[in-house]
Amino acid sequence: MTEINWEDAFCGEGNNCFRIGTDAEGNAYISVAGQEGNYITDTREALRNLVRDIKAGKADHLL
Repeated sequence: MTEINWEDAFCGEGNNCFRIGTDAEGNAYISVAGQEGNYITDTREALRNLVRDIKAGKADHLL
């Protein structure tokens, strides 16, 4: 199994806390904080854009 290096949790307004992780192959992962075993994986750029939208208040309902 791939080892994922998780960053510190990011918590927006309310209860939407998530974590971003990467592996040695350059894949990116996103998970709700506390549920890192249940994650979504995609390219770093796709997840970076998702995080930007969340921080801008466009997609906080997705988490």
